[in-house]
Amino acid sequence: MNPQQFVAPARRRQWGSERARLPLPSVHIRPSDRAITFGRLAIVVTVVAWAAYVISTIVRQFLDYGTGFRFTMEAVSYLVVVTFLTFSALMYLIMRQGALERFRDHERVPRAELDRHFSSRSPGMTVLIPSYAEETAVVRQTMWSAALQEYPGLRVVLLVDDPPFPTEPDVLGRLEATRELADQITSALREPASRFREAERAVASRAASSWVDPGEVLGLASDYEWAASWLASMADAESVTDHVDTFFVEQILRGLADDLRLVGDALRGASEGGEMPARARMIELRSRLVRTFSAELSTFERKRFASLSHEANKAMNLNSYIGLMGRSFREELTPIGVVLREVADGEADLQIPDTEFVLTLDADSLLLREYCLRLVELLDQPENGRVAVAQTPYSAFRGAGTRIERLAGATTDIQHVLHQGMTRFGATFWVGANAVIRKRALEDIVEIEQQGGFEIRRFVQDRTVIEDTESSIDLGRHGWTLVNYPERLSYSATPPDFGSLVVQRRRWANGGLLILPKLWREARERRRAGRPMGSMEILIRVNYMASIAWATFGLLFLLAFPYDSRLLSPFVLGAALPYFLAMASDLRTMGYRRSDVFRIYGFNLILMPVNLAGVVKSLQQALTGKKIPFARTPKVKNRTSTPIAYILAPILIIAFSGLTFVRDFSEGNWANAAFAAFNAALTAVATVSYIGVGNMVVDAVLALVRWLFVERKPRRVASSGAEPTPDWRAVLYIGGAPAGAERRPEPARVEVAA
Repeated sequence: MNPQQFVAPARRRQWGSERARLPLPSVHIRPSDRAITFGRLAIVVTVVAWAAYVISTIVRQFLDYGTGFRFTMEAVSYLVVVTFLTFSALMYLIMRQGALERFRDHERVPRAELDRHFSSRSPGMTVLIPSYAEETAVVRQTMWSAALQEYPGLRVVLLVDDPPFPTEPDVLGRLEATRELADQITSALREPASRFREAERAVASRAASSWVDPGEVLGLASDYEWAASWLASMADAESVTDHVDTFFVEQILRGLADDLRLVGDALRGASEGGEMPARARMIELRSRLVRTFSAELSTFERKRFASLSHEANKAMNLNSYIGLMGRSFREELTPIGVVLREVADGEADLQIPDTEFVLTLDADSLLLREYCLRLVELLDQPENGRVAVAQTPYSAFRGAGTRIERLAGATTDIQHVLHQGMTRFGATFWVGANAVIRKRALEDIVEIEQQGGFEIRRFVQDRTVIEDTESSIDLGRHGWTLVNYPERLSYSATPPDFGSLVVQRRRWANGGLLILPKLWREARERRRAGRPMGSMEILIRVNYMASIAWATFGLLFLLAFPYDSRLLSPFVLGAALPYFLAMASDLRTMGYRRSDVFRIYGFNLILMPVNLAGVVKSLQQALTGKKIPFARTPKVKNRTSTPIAYILAPILIIAFSGLTFVRDFSEGNWANAAFAAFNAALTAVATVSYIGVGNMVVDAVLALVRWLFVERKPRRVASSGAEPTPDWRAVLYIGGAPAGAERRPEPARVEVAA
């Protein structure tokens, strides 16, 4: 929440009165008492204004004018819409208030205490990075941010989900480059890792002595300075083309380099002052260098194996690897492809180590250097023994190159605050971009099924496209809780254009309604188990899963239906005003403009059709039982085209709001006319600023071309009638045709690449 965090820290080498003070690697500002008092007042004003509206307008109108059918229907529907929208605003204020209280009470663990904690405990962690058709440079930065975590026993696994044998040269070239990333990073880390392991072995014999030699301190200082220079040299060699590259260089590479250089300066200052650190602290500091550069990296491709699920979604990509952890396998070539047979360790071709923790990390996310240390230290506290997931909901990269990326980033940063408030009331949801998860908790919620004779393990459900939300409910049903760490330690890319944003937000709007029944089951089960859900937890969870649906339909009613002017009241504005004032204040605190609150309103208007499509898809799945395909957010440098429906929808909103303004203005319905003009103006500004007139024209032409030129399907060639010669391996493996089949199909012939 402090824009200054994005300024590269000055690298000074003086120690003492002018010691270098690096900014914290995360944002943590203790809110003032005035901000907390304002938050409480905003909640009270919202509730009082809504109650005043119901009494002074709805009840009074019934008493004064009677209850005609038309007016009654309008009054009831308007009250329902206003109540749901006010409820969402109230939940925002409550979650915001919970976040402010958590920020105020948060005490950052000193670095020395972190080092001491991990000097006696080294819980293994596997970082899983699911990737599908990603740009190699994007994945590379993510892997580096994970590899440079200052964490012991770290394994980083890139889960490549691309088809393993593409024929297009460009696709194959990108895939091969992605496959080489793990070896490239391992090779780059080899020099510092070897240097610091050798130095650690050299001083191991002195551990029995409590006396620290000044030369040893200077040697350790030199190692820290060497590590800082190594990282700085890497940063200098990086190619910087956009704000994400800048963040990677300044916060991931130079941030760690400055931190290590600061420790080196401190050690040199201690040596020059004749005050030596304790032997135990020297061991911890040397161990820190070793573990920072000792990550193990590898790549895994589930689609190379016929015995693993090939369902096209991130959940099953993660499930396939997690299901193999702690087991040993032999690869067996069959007519359907390579399958994995579980065997004893000594007979294995593939051994997947098990670890206490699993970190899931999206391929376009970056972690600050202390992410793993701080979250695992939190999970290791005795009171957190039943916490399954610890995370820091991701923040947006600053310095976006487009208006829409900047504003979408603002909404993302606000969500970070609201998720902190959810933890305050025990209503945390897993946000899938990054999370540290206890492997034991995943084992509790696993579902095992058989597909084609092979065991498929589902830890993260893929029934909906918001798999992390559903998994949060599953964990709660098994007695686990989730927590958000009150610092910004992770950052993720925001869609830079409207086309890719449509894909992301349509997916986010799809699935919440489908998961609501699970929430009711969890509430019943917890009540029977003697650990009932609190009322505030239920309200926040329901709002999180269903607010997109009712807010979209509510806003649609307000835009489309000409409500009687007698139903309008200043109290409606009074109920909404605290919400907008609080959001404006939050935006200003996070380095945006207060006026961005109006831009976000217009932004939400042009996204209303997108959210509506996601909600309709949820209802479609509920009625048909057919799973909605997972749509990945495009992460490409070029712009993603927008479907024609989402280009026409903002134009229709502007036109309809304009007509509504003219009609209400002529009839003297001033309040409705003002609301229509407000919506028309903000939608027009958002359309021009965030979609772009030129982009709309181009996408409309592309849609027309696709409609005119239909892809010609290849003609089917009539069979000659000759029976194909079966492959004996396929016959023995697959068998004959099912009983009752008219004609035996040709056995499968599978080519397996060497």
